[in-house]
Amino acid sequence: MHHTTLSTLAMALLATLPGAQAGLYTKKSPVLQVDAKDYDRVIAKSNYTSIVEFYAPWCGHCQNLKPAYEKVAKNLAGLAKVAAVNCDDDANKPFCGSMGVQGFPTLKIVRPKKGGGKPIITDYQGPRTATAIVDAVVQQINNYVVRIEDKSLDKFLSDKNETAKAILFTEKGTTSALLKSLAIDFSDVITIGQVRNKETRAVETFGISKFPTFILLPGGDAPGIVYDGEMKKEALVKFLSQAGQPNPDCPPPKAKSNGDKKDKKSAKTSEQKSSTKSKTSTASAESKVESTTQEAPVIVETALPIPAINTHEKLVKECLNEQAHTCVLAFVSSSEDEKARKALSSLSQLAHKHAQSKRKLFPFFEVPTKDNEGAASVLKALELTGDVELVAVNARRGWWRHYEAGDFNHKSIESWIDAIRMSEGTKKKLPEGIIAAAAEKPSSSSLAATSESTPQPAEDSSSTETAGTAGSSTEAMSTESASSTAEPEKVEEHDEL
Repeated sequence: MHHTTLSTLAMALLATLPGAQAGLYTKKSPVLQVDAKDYDRVIAKSNYTSIVEFYAPWCGHCQNLKPAYEKVAKNLAGLAKVAAVNCDDDANKPFCGSMGVQGFPTLKIVRPKKGGGKPIITDYQGPRTATAIVDAVVQQINNYVVRIEDKSLDKFLSDKNETAKAILFTEKGTTSALLKSLAIDFSDVITIGQVRNKETRAVETFGISKFPTFILLPGGDAPGIVYDGEMKKEALVKFLSQAGQPNPDCPPPKAKSNGDKKDKKSAKTSEQKSSTKSKTSTASAESKVESTTQEAPVIVETALPIPAINTHEKLVKECLNEQAHTCVLAFVSSSEDEKARKALSSLSQLAHKHAQSKRKLFPFFEVPTKDNEGAASVLKALELTGDVELVAVNARRGWWRHYEAGDFNHKSIESWIDAIRMSEGTKKKLPEGIIAAAAEKPSSSSLAATSESTPQPAEDSSSTETAGTAGSSTEAMSTESASSTAEPEKVEEHDEL
């Protein structure tokens, strides 16, 4: 009893100390500190994808997340925004509530909608590690980079001929986060394209002999300029700025009045008059928050996109080796295709649903078929020719099942998945040559398709630190934090083209 009394007294004294209620992140932190007043301008109206942490300084799990979250901010600098909102600040509490925050920490990814409008907000449901968070944010960065092939080169060069263009010649089939960020910075200023090394005509046209090579075409009759610096964001922006200035990342703050104290007092009086309908201080605060977020964001209560497999080696490692359990593969020629978006969205919703219900489920993967010879060979062996094909495979048992319904709606795909889970329906034998002998021990996602590979919920609702309940947390997050502390986590670098 005496010990409890001393603990309570110590906590009370701590709360009275200067800075006790300060936020977790200092001014020197790479994490951007945002409040209710500037969220709309800095995050919701930004050109960049952002991840925002809603936290309370007293929350132990928020403190555990801090080192990993700062790693995320350092790794995504210049590529995406990494921000945090202190929900323990009285001025931010109504805003945090309006964003659906019920426990700490809550992470949300905010992605600008292509063409403008309200941003799309997705709850981050993945592991609380730097690597997992970085990967999830990178997947959500909008892609304005134009893929150029030999057959489309002339059209790319002739379109808006006077407009500056830049082309990256690369050996990679995917578009890097760095190149995507440059295309966002110079959207409608410089058109940025990407050419793969196998496009021989395009490569020969520009006399490319090494990869990667980045060329700026200023426009008109001006000759192309080859970039010879480091593949770093700041240097690349400076290079492209020869042909046009980058877009501001978000609207500038509203200009303050240049008047004296009398003007400020007048403005304050005017503000008080505009809020006369507010009967309590809480209602006034809520009204103030609403005025700073004029357009309510679209909150999408879905899981993040399903993981993508871009190489044949990874396809074998995850799903097509002798020890691999059941996988569902979505072969798509383009993720921007309407049917593909519908199918991938349905699978994402299903993965999220089963994860939230803590039901074990085999993993889902997106498999782009463009420039992916391995995927093409699998489809050929299975005699599938559609732009979108859903297939369930179990290499260990040697069977596969094809989704044959005409529509890729959620209900139809869910019925198909349930039939696979219940072992209902007809299974076909996998053709010879598809299953590869495991040269080495396969990944955990192949050996335990119902555990690590299964999308897991970010946290158990029964163990989440609830807003306003200091010291009541029992969330089992310490394992992740301990592992990242004991052994430095390697985060994939994105400063490359």
